[in-house]
Amino acid sequence: MFAEMFAQLGAMPNPISNDEYLARQNKLYQTLNQNDLLILCSSPETIHSNDVHHPYRTQSNLLYLTGWIEPDAVFCAINNDGTWESHLFVQPKDTLKEIWEGRRPGIEGAVANWPIDLAHSIDDLTEVLGQMVAKSSRIMHRMGVMSKVDDLVVSAIKKRDRARQRLGSGPISVEDPSNIIAEMRLIKSNSEIDQMKFASDVSSLAHIAAMMHGGGGASTENQLQSLIEGFFRYAGTSGWSYPSIVGSGENATILHYKENEDHCIDGDIVLIDAGAEFRGYAADITRSWPNNGKFTEAQKEIYQIVLDAQNAAISECIVGNPYTAPHEAARRVLAEGLIKLGVIDQNLDEALDMENGQLKNWYMHNTSHWIGLDVHDVGVYLPNGEPRLFEHGMCLTIEPGLYFGAWRPDVDCPEKYSNIGIRIEDDILITDGGPVILTEMCPKTIDEIESVVGTSN
Repeated sequence: MFAEMFAQLGAMPNPISNDEYLARQNKLYQTLNQNDLLILCSSPETIHSNDVHHPYRTQSNLLYLTGWIEPDAVFCAINNDGTWESHLFVQPKDTLKEIWEGRRPGIEGAVANWPIDLAHSIDDLTEVLGQMVAKSSRIMHRMGVMSKVDDLVVSAIKKRDRARQRLGSGPISVEDPSNIIAEMRLIKSNSEIDQMKFASDVSSLAHIAAMMHGGGGASTENQLQSLIEGFFRYAGTSGWSYPSIVGSGENATILHYKENEDHCIDGDIVLIDAGAEFRGYAADITRSWPNNGKFTEAQKEIYQIVLDAQNAAISECIVGNPYTAPHEAARRVLAEGLIKLGVIDQNLDEALDMENGQLKNWYMHNTSHWIGLDVHDVGVYLPNGEPRLFEHGMCLTIEPGLYFGAWRPDVDCPEKYSNIGIRIEDDILITDGGPVILTEMCPKTIDEIESVVGTSN
């Protein structure tokens, strides 16, 4: 099955070029003062148990500015006589460790192949970075990522020696550059969109593989998870961009269900929320489908309402619209649909009320979030307290849903819709020409889904 599906993928896009990374760095430098020191640290490696590590993923800001993915790294930029100079501290070459853990680019490889001016051994961090810190007035650094850098920075800020008193040298403040970088990351370049589109296509085909394997209660949640995540790796991505959610029956009504161990009962809805990561960029797709391949009338009613809500929300993904427009559109369609079915016995305005409206009983999350290098990507939603306006190049998810958990003690679940959980999620690119659905390859109409589920059995 995987080979046939893999053949449907286009060619992998080219990696992001060093020229683009350098352009990002230069854009960031324009926001800094001449006596600033920029520091970006890699994530620490995390131990699973004893000497077994979790798969490594570096900090997204470091990845965004350099493309560097190795652990134990620090990127710095300092202004020397009007020219910004970039430095990267990396793990040095070490034959014994490389025999066990894999080849390292080392100092020479970093300079030769990455968008930096100078490279140093991470073993020299304290000495070399300490000299940079001493020359700076403001340090642009996010605390809490790498403790040895935090300690060096805090020590320099607290330092009160004769040189500081005589010359006034040394840093006097620390600021987090994350918000500045977040504003840059919010608008995706063409090459970033290429990476996201490939991740989206792989994720779409993985969802199709799960649908094809489903049918008649023959599957378990973990089997469907293994198909999806197996295809992520088969297709050349690094794996999932977030832990996959595979919930059948009442589990589909739990928003962040995580066990993924139950049997998929014949006739139940299976909700799968899963996306691949490719070169750091995330996809995020949710599909909900009947395990036996045929929606019941009750399932169709709820599914169509959610699909109509999603279409209405996507249509609001227009340059110049406020970020809140898709959510408002989705909520309105969901409320109208549930009023028509008799699930909500309030009028539309009452149902939409955030405090007392009945819609929140069945739809309790937002419709969207930014997506990019993080699945819940960076970028302020309400700058200055007002919804951000959409711009060309922004990417976000659209994911309305309805959840009728009969197990819930806080609501009186209609028996007809008992344990139906439906969420439909796609990744959307905002363009001057209108919204582009990056995940369009994944089927989502009732007819499309019924034509796919169980076809490999």
